Amino acid sequence: MVTAPTPRRPSSGRDAGWLAGADLIAVVLAFFGQILLANALLAQHYGWMVLAIDLYATLFLIIDLGLPTLLARDGAKAPEMVRPALWRIYRWQLALALPFLLLAFLLKPDRLLNMAPPSELLVLAALVGLAHIASYAPRSGLRVLGEARLEAVSKLIERTVTVLGYALLYSTGSTSVVGYTAVFLLGATSGWIVALMLLLQRTSSYPPSSAWSRLDACWVSPRALMWSALPFAITLGILPYVIRIEKFMVAASGGSELAAVFHVAQLAWLAGLVVPAALRSALLPVLGESRGNELVKHREMNASLDMCFALLPYGLFGGYIIVSVFAPLAFPATYFDGTYGASAVDIFTLLLLGWGCTLLATPTYTSLMAGKNPWRFTQFIVIVLILALFFGWSMVLNGPQRPAEQLMAAALASSLSAAAMLLVSWLLSEDMAFVKARRDDWALALMCSLFIVIGLMTQTAWWLLGLPLFLFTKQGLTAVRSTLQ
Repeated sequence: MVTAPTPRRPSSGRDAGWLAGADLIAVVLAFFGQILLANALLAQHYGWMVLAIDLYATLFLIIDLGLPTLLARDGAKAPEMVRPALWRIYRWQLALALPFLLLAFLLKPDRLLNMAPPSELLVLAALVGLAHIASYAPRSGLRVLGEARLEAVSKLIERTVTVLGYALLYSTGSTSVVGYTAVFLLGATSGWIVALMLLLQRTSSYPPSSAWSRLDACWVSPRALMWSALPFAITLGILPYVIRIEKFMVAASGGSELAAVFHVAQLAWLAGLVVPAALRSALLPVLGESRGNELVKHREMNASLDMCFALLPYGLFGGYIIVSVFAPLAFPATYFDGTYGASAVDIFTLLLLGWGCTLLATPTYTSLMAGKNPWRFTQFIVIVLILALFFGWSMVLNGPQRPAEQLMAAALASSLSAAAMLLVSWLLSEDMAFVKARRDDWALALMCSLFIVIGLMTQTAWWLLGLPLFLFTKQGLTAVRSTLQ
């Protein structure tokens, strides 16, 4: 008698490796794509494209409804319910998408950012946002099935199609911002379709089922489902503004050219955020499945934190080297010589401190997502948004008026917001014993990160005081091995 193969299960270490590896490759491709855009488009048109895509990506996230996150949290308990959950999610999202899309175009939110791009650009940017939202549910489904490797494939296909399209337009001498945005839409749609097809193929062997309680009690009734997903919907609707709020404020006060410079500085910083995002995505299903088992939960959180400590120095030094050496060779000199204000390299270096804080917040941040009270996670994000608004309002909108000082103030505000996120994740954590047990490690990591950023910013030897961070490398590797067992 032949025994059926054991289904793959989520693994925080293995899945984080697949997702982080794919995201880093995608980042390299995206960086090349941004180089093509920056060289093909005028700074004003480049700013239009960046702001329009970011604007609609954040505006439409409410359509997500928080349901893919709920699936990522609960799906590992009942793999046979992943496909029915996917169609259920799409029905709810479609019901909200059409009226919300109409409302967005009636309100013309682009006027708030002091820009007047072509209407075709706005339509394409809106469709990009919708395609990305549609891809979240099948990618979450693949992850809870233990197939983060296939989720990674869909992301790489999306990015490859986009960059090849950019290269084709660039080779023909095209300077059309609408054309490049259409290519971006083609890539986003490709990634969504691939993820959907892979999920349907992986779930084809499961018999039809309607046992929603196997996922969680909240999936049994529509009202309970929406109430449980609402905290994630609110949170996901707010979170992108926390990340992009300084860019929006720079655009509103200084114009699209300054926003383009800040965007170039943010590129590698945003690329670096894929590392904590991958760790978080891989950790969420594991913590969701082990909810109620404190031993397993703390073991996984400790392993995740050890990986964060180990990755921190490589991200800080590696990111600085890549941006300071290669970015000026790839992008137009105007983004680095002060034509529009500060150098993008200086802005990025200051943003590195915020990246480090975001990375170190991964275990407690994810624990709040997977906790028994999801409204606590919403409370966390609302507090962070309020603090980010305060920092941005006081330091960017009501701060210095010179472009260089304005851009650096925006970078500092971003890093302070990330530091606040780390602090609030500790204070609201349901695992204060875990926080107190690792506080010395956190303190050392933060102090070393500060020395590294100060040294790199001032071109002095202060960065040498950050070298003890490399002592975490060994326990980080041990943590990876422990999650694979």
